[in-house]
Amino acid sequence: MADSPPVSAVPAPAVPRPAASVLLVREGQRAPVEVYMIRRDPKMRFLGGYYAFPGGKVDEGDGTPALLARCRGLAAEDAARVVPTLDGVPPLAFWVTAARELVEETGILTACDAAGRPVDAAASAVAARVGALRTALMSREGALADLLAAEDWWLDLGRFRYLSHFITPPSSPIRFTARFFLAPVPAGQAPHLYTEEASEGFWIEPRDGVAGYEDGRMPMAEPAESGLRYLAEFASLDALWAAHADGRHKFHGIADRIAAAGVLMDRRPGRPGRRRG
Repeated sequence: MADSPPVSAVPAPAVPRPAASVLLVREGQRAPVEVYMIRRDPKMRFLGGYYAFPGGKVDEGDGTPALLARCRGLAAEDAARVVPTLDGVPPLAFWVTAARELVEETGILTACDAAGRPVDAAASAVAARVGALRTALMSREGALADLLAAEDWWLDLGRFRYLSHFITPPSSPIRFTARFFLAPVPAGQAPHLYTEEASEGFWIEPRDGVAGYEDGRMPMAEPAESGLRYLAEFASLDALWAAHADGRHKFHGIADRIAAAGVLMDRRPGRPGRRRG
């Protein structure tokens, strides 16, 4: 009897890393809402050339006591009510990542002073200080907490509204468990294209983005497509903010929906899910 051919080992799926992204929105000229999108640099290993929203992985420094103490607008216990602690990452760190990635990828800083007054970047001198903070952050000249303290600024996390949660499919060699947030454009600021990670940056009407995805002009992953379809449902920017007054997320990705159906997805590689008994 002939020996059976060896069975190839199936590699264990990568463990998803915590991440956060931001849907920066404003009132549109023709449509009720516009959203800022980037095109990821084609040379990037993860989703290179894809259209997405600004964002990235949670850095170790995003959850440090020094940086969390430099935040205003959202209490740690309120964040914990909607986002669970993940592998030691405090829930508030996801909001911090969203704010940090926004300044790194667009130059927009959602910050305030000790009294809660927004940083007025419409003034050229203040805009220059925001630019200098971003440069120092990108060159790793200082930790974000220290850079904010030097300016006597605090991150204003109250501007962000939690939107959704997506987990990269197990088939991808690079995976994220990403929280998505909505944020308005602070007065006196506008997003800029920085080419460290993006080749394009632009405002787009959600329905135009969906059309670009459907006809193949704009490749994008599930979170971007879903976010655009969601925004296209609103008749005004005010209606969008009103829908998020409760601070809770509005939809899940596929992996989250599987979990909601009762299948527990073990995050350790190679472990099968099990249905809640």
